[in-house]
Amino acid sequence: MKAIRVKEFGGPEVLKLENIPELKPGAGQVVVRMRAIGVNPVDTYMRSGVYPRKPALPYTPGTDGAGVIESAGKDVTHFKPGDRVYLAGSLSGSYAEESLCEARFVFPLPENVSFAQGAAMHVPYATAFRALFHRAQARGGETVLVHGASGGVGSAAVQLARAAGLRVIGTVGSDRGRKLVADEGAHQVLDHKAANHFEEALAATGGRGYDVILEMLANVNLGRDLGILAPRGRVVVIGNRGNAEINARDIMTRDGSILAMSLWNASPEDLVSIHSALVAGLENGTLRPVIGQEIPLADASRAHVAVMEAGAYGKIVLIP
Repeated sequence: MKAIRVKEFGGPEVLKLENIPELKPGAGQVVVRMRAIGVNPVDTYMRSGVYPRKPALPYTPGTDGAGVIESAGKDVTHFKPGDRVYLAGSLSGSYAEESLCEARFVFPLPENVSFAQGAAMHVPYATAFRALFHRAQARGGETVLVHGASGGVGSAAVQLARAAGLRVIGTVGSDRGRKLVADEGAHQVLDHKAANHFEEALAATGGRGYDVILEMLANVNLGRDLGILAPRGRVVVIGNRGNAEINARDIMTRDGSILAMSLWNASPEDLVSIHSALVAGLENGTLRPVIGQEIPLADASRAHVAVMEAGAYGKIVLIP
């Protein structure tokens, strides 16, 4: 079968399409024939060698994707060949025609959901869910600011927060992103390229501030986030690309909290719980993954460039 392989850390050009042996499931495992593969910023960090988790070389990138069960270990009884599924992790890497997975981290893909949408579920939606409900403990009636709301994690957070009864303000960097976030239910959408957008964000709350802020770029925004928190407000740091400077008094006077998260820290039990809720959201239509680009698997290097560009819009997926 064909798979993307990385033999040395570096730029997007190190992603090479190669032939590798077919996969065989062991105890508690399944092989999924991939129909769509999710691309995430974390994939680029790992590929470049700068991420704290460094995979052993050579490796196949990716943890997200959707497809059909190709084969299952003899002790796997809840899936059979041909079942539509999405992945919440991969043992062999998902940038391939097939992926070897632990059966407990594979979830049914409802018939009303495309494979591309299924490939958008794991990292974006599980991250947004964990940030909102496990870390921030967000509750109905609170107000949340979602930075980068038109991206994969951001649009997931908008949908999840609206379904839970929160008031949602999103920031975007393009007209296309503004329409997407408005269509997904945000009560107000702001341009994060505008110099005064933090002042506009505070005004959108009547000056009270935000109960929850989801921060995708802490090195740029964290210091200013603290100035627009409500009393006992929480900032959850989801993304960061450098050092951040803050005035601690801004958070002291509000009894506020700076929280942080990585999806890698979620326990197996947490992941099963999160994805059980996400599958229900797919089934009832409250969750609707937005696909921005579909790119051939052979062009994975192009996808790695695109996922890091400004003006995020939905999810980038690879098609084998």
